[in-house]
Amino acid sequence: MSNGRRFLQELPTQEGGPTPVAQRVSPSERVRAEIDTLFSSDADLTSVLEEVGRLTVRLLMQQAVESEVDVFLARRPYERRSEDSPAGSRNGWQPPAAVKTTMGPVELSRPKLRGTDEKFCSQLFGTGVTRTHALEALVVSAWVRGLSDRDIEAALKEVLGEEAALSRSTVSRICQQVKDDFDEFSARDLSQLRLDYLFLDGTNFRFHEHSPAEPVLCAWGITTDGKPHLVGLAAAASESADAWRDFLQGLVARGLASPLLVVSDGAPGLIAAIEQVFPRALRQRCVIHRLRNAVAKVSKADADAFKSDWWEVFDKIEEPPGDAAVTEARRRMDGFRAQWERAYPGAVACLAEDFESLTAHLRFPTEHWKRCRHTNLIERTFGETRRRTKVIGRLPGERTCVALVFAVLDRQRHGWRGMTMTPRATRRLQDLRRQLFADQSETDLGETVTAAA
Repeated sequence: MSNGRRFLQELPTQEGGPTPVAQRVSPSERVRAEIDTLFSSDADLTSVLEEVGRLTVRLLMQQAVESEVDVFLARRPYERRSEDSPAGSRNGWQPPAAVKTTMGPVELSRPKLRGTDEKFCSQLFGTGVTRTHALEALVVSAWVRGLSDRDIEAALKEVLGEEAALSRSTVSRICQQVKDDFDEFSARDLSQLRLDYLFLDGTNFRFHEHSPAEPVLCAWGITTDGKPHLVGLAAAASESADAWRDFLQGLVARGLASPLLVVSDGAPGLIAAIEQVFPRALRQRCVIHRLRNAVAKVSKADADAFKSDWWEVFDKIEEPPGDAAVTEARRRMDGFRAQWERAYPGAVACLAEDFESLTAHLRFPTEHWKRCRHTNLIERTFGETRRRTKVIGRLPGERTCVALVFAVLDRQRHGWRGMTMTPRATRRLQDLRRQLFADQSETDLGETVTAAA
């Protein structure tokens, strides 16, 4: 039994009756609950993503069936029937029917209606639908090209055939919620969002004809109460300082205040933009990105030992956060240099360069160190997005590309872990905030870092 089904079975019953709450939830909402439960579980990430892939197929098809009912009855669930609406009402769901896909059978719940003047027949259950092996291609096409109603209609006809194709109005209803969610996300007020940590990263997709892959810029953060938030998402022509500065200034214009720590890779344009837009925030360079750069200069025979020694520079530091912890990391770095510099001077120089930015996380609460020293969460999520679009080659446009990335991130963010905010951690963060953002004369970042320690 999957985690999501177990979750639904364990929902409490309503007072005054034996009917479980889960029975009043639509099939598509049950699938969403299964996806959310999977992302919040401790299961292996690979197996989780495989199961989510199967559930995504099921969710898309189930939403299509439910939308067909809305169109047939000319009203949504629990809406009153108007005088000119067709006769009939919803009467639950039939037992699920299996639809074959390349990812295995997908169970879809078919609706039961009563009091209708004509028989309801879902076009998705037309001739040949249950025998198709192309539903995976359908989902990819729908996610990538489906934000255009005409393209989704064409993709459904192409995959399922004329008898099973959805009408354009049904397609529109399925996709409209994604469009609305993305538009609301892109315009929402950020003035109430107070961040301790801001993570920035980008990844490349091909979405303009005759152009190379271009970046989608992403910002996500951890609030002062330890909760994760997707903050911003936008396409850009490059990861230049101008592009990143425009992206960050857009977030500031919508009310985003400076975080305490900004975590990013070492792209010069991104670093320059961070220092211009958030000059008082501390900057943490992703230690995993930097290690990858260095390991590229090390032989395969020594790579594992080199990486193990590198992590010993930062792991299990017992000194309190601040200058004491940073000093200990520097001492360990000296030992690392003595061990490896003779054999791999280029790799060691790569790690020693800008070492201050690699230790900024040591000024924050000890329990946060391993979470705020890299940008891996967004990297893994971008990897899942690239996997979904790999078979397409080029996305059909900038808006479609960004909306696709948003759809993946918006679904996966429910499984993101935040930060544990203990009283000690909260005090440390409050002290840093007072020291970094207290009214003061123009001071360079290095002096601010020293004061924060």
